[in-house]
Amino acid sequence: MAIPTAGLTGMSEFVLQVTTTDGQRVPALGDAEGRLLVSSVLTGPAGPEGPAGPEGPEGPAGPEGPEGPQGPAGADGAGVIEWLPNSGYWARQPWQTRSSAADNVWVSVIWAKELGLLVAVAQTGTGNRVMTSPDGINWTARSSAADNEWNSVIWAKELGLLVAVAQTGTGNRVMTSPDGINWTARSSAADNGWRSVTWAKELGLLVAVADTGTGNRVMTSPDGINWTARSSAADNWWHSVTWAKELGLLVAVAYSGTGNRVMTSPDGINWTARSSAADNWWRSVTWAKELGLLVAVAHTGTGNRVMTSPDGINWTARSSAADNGWHSVTWAKELGLLVAVADTGTGNRVMTSPDGINWTARSSAADNWWRSVTWAKELGLLVAVAYSGTGNRVMTSPP
Repeated sequence: MAIPTAGLTGMSEFVLQVTTTDGQRVPALGDAEGRLLVSSVLTGPAGPEGPAGPEGPEGPAGPEGPEGPQGPAGADGAGVIEWLPNSGYWARQPWQTRSSAADNVWVSVIWAKELGLLVAVAQTGTGNRVMTSPDGINWTARSSAADNEWNSVIWAKELGLLVAVAQTGTGNRVMTSPDGINWTARSSAADNGWRSVTWAKELGLLVAVADTGTGNRVMTSPDGINWTARSSAADNWWHSVTWAKELGLLVAVAYSGTGNRVMTSPDGINWTARSSAADNWWRSVTWAKELGLLVAVAHTGTGNRVMTSPDGINWTARSSAADNGWHSVTWAKELGLLVAVADTGTGNRVMTSPDGINWTARSSAADNWWRSVTWAKELGLLVAVAYSGTGNRVMTSPP
């Protein structure tokens, strides 16, 4: 069923369906500014034309025949309802559990737009430590290159590669895949506990950080195959790394260290220690381009489990919606929302923020240990994966 497009210019970002209160599935279209436009009612058929009036007699011009009666009006055409990103519509949408391909310890999930595929990796499982989904609902188990404890996966569009890094393994703590299905083991620069990997497009560099190793807790690669050890700013337990394109900066956060739980680098090679807002266990960091803000979340801390920075150097403590064990944060540009998930808390293991400062608790679909969340723009879905749960280690929003 087509949504009317008259007057709805510039919209090509994402398409989904919304269920109306009377049970109708109505198509919706999101525009480049992140607005959601939804057909309010179905388009009714046009009314039939009335019959033509009889012609006047020939000869002297006769009067025109009367017009035929007007056909009955068609049903109302579709109207449009618009929800702006920060209106709260998206933030209030309920989360729904989904069945993962297996009850493995799922710790990282990413959306690979060009593959049209969600890809998750796990720390446990036998021959099935990867799963993929085209829609966030139906998941298929895939064989990883080895049964290592895979901690993080990223999609490097320009390389046409998915890249994952692991906590364990001997000489094979990296794996790559062009399609999410076929994975190849690669040698990491060292057998460190690699926790996070990111792709810095403008540097043409993959960058990973680790929580073990001596003077070599960073590694970089231009292709996902050949990796080089780099010196981190300190031998902290580095847990997450992101690329802030507009700052020209790689930023990593740690869950150990004294006054130095952040480090930054302009090139992936030279790293500088920075002071975090507090010595919390910082688990995840992301760059929200439209806010001009780096945002990190923590597993520990009292009233200060979020910190933000406009430059990667100066960090400010923020109050999370609850003192849960926040494990992952992502920026959903089209929704105008930061979304974080946690592995502790009762009925409130999700929180959202339009600005990184003001956070609101949301109900998770289950009190699982949620470890990673991503935004699949083309599906119009937020997707999270969990460390625990029985038959419900994935959740999506909106349902």
